[in-house]
Amino acid sequence: MRYTLRGARLIDAATDTAAGDVTIDGARIAAAGRATARPGTVIAADGMLVVPGFIDVHTHGGGGCNLHTTAPDEILRYARWAASTGVTSFLIGVVGTPDGLPEAQLGAAAAAIDLRREGTVPPGTELPGAEPLGIHLEGPYINERRRGAHPVAWLRTPDAGEMARVIELARGCLRLVTLAPELPGASELIRLLVRAGVTVSMGHTDATYEQALEAIQLGVSHVTHCCNAMRPMLHRDPGPLSAAAQVADVFGEVIADGVHVHPAMVNVLVKLLGADRAIMITDALAAAGRGDADFEFAGQPARVVQGVARLADGTITGSVLTMDAALRNVARMTAISLPAAVGMLTRNPARSIHVDERKGLLRAGYDADLVMLDADLTVQATICRGAVAYATDEWRERLGAL
Repeated sequence: MRYTLRGARLIDAATDTAAGDVTIDGARIAAAGRATARPGTVIAADGMLVVPGFIDVHTHGGGGCNLHTTAPDEILRYARWAASTGVTSFLIGVVGTPDGLPEAQLGAAAAAIDLRREGTVPPGTELPGAEPLGIHLEGPYINERRRGAHPVAWLRTPDAGEMARVIELARGCLRLVTLAPELPGASELIRLLVRAGVTVSMGHTDATYEQALEAIQLGVSHVTHCCNAMRPMLHRDPGPLSAAAQVADVFGEVIADGVHVHPAMVNVLVKLLGADRAIMITDALAAAGRGDADFEFAGQPARVVQGVARLADGTITGSVLTMDAALRNVARMTAISLPAAVGMLTRNPARSIHVDERKGLLRAGYDADLVMLDADLTVQATICRGAVAYATDEWRERLGAL
């Protein structure tokens, strides 16, 4: 179907058009820019902001659904829920398992991606919904000293043969791997993953500045949740964050919930990395979007109290942040422009995981992944590959049969 959203403010990392049109033809953007006559259905969008769909490259779930699961339909249920937060694509977060590899979870993630691609999904998980772009494997090759909420039993020593098995289990869907580059054998893993086209991130790491620079030279191009679960940045021990900040093609994740990183430090990180390299993530768990509640993270009981998720021993475990809230937070916590803030949720993650040829901008030929926001940056509608995946009551009526 061909239709045009007319008269909205169009914002992405590269443009800010006060009153423009976005014309969608099937699953792609046909045109975006100044208002002009377009064939097909026209929907008035005056007073709205239209931005590219949010891309969450680091999440473990939300809406009551876990992504570290053996059930592909649970991942697809998450995809439907995620659209209500402006997410149009995401990576499936897989973590460790006790004393072995997460083989069943990798298989479920790959199966969910195949089902989504083929459109043959189980009842109750029908399209449209956010698109799973691949798998983010966080661990098990991380440093025990910086493991955070990852139990010791999940951790493993880097082994190239074992990583080759992980790549095989992921069936071509592995997009991002978080590891600690200072561990023995990690260098070989980095080389292997880079050759396989996988983005390698340093995280849960106690790497020194020098070790981090060496890892970047080997191909590490991403940093997992900056400041959290890593050697801190000190004036005589600058650590991995300082190394990443000095290399122009390294991206850094930030959890902008005001809990994991102080708002002032979010502002510092954005200045340190630059608006074109900072990536806003949620690192969210199944309890995201559900208020204070008890839940489970990869078999560990946890609880959300006053917006903070913790394990039984008090360790902060992931977040309950949503991507729409992350946009509002980063706009409030920093002095950057709204296009720059939007870019941190759209273009920057797309670039880091190498899908920027079709996602992250309002541009002809790109996937028709869009979020409609009101002046308060609240999601009013989400469009995934041209289909309405979420809408408020008002916008469901206005968008009609789309």
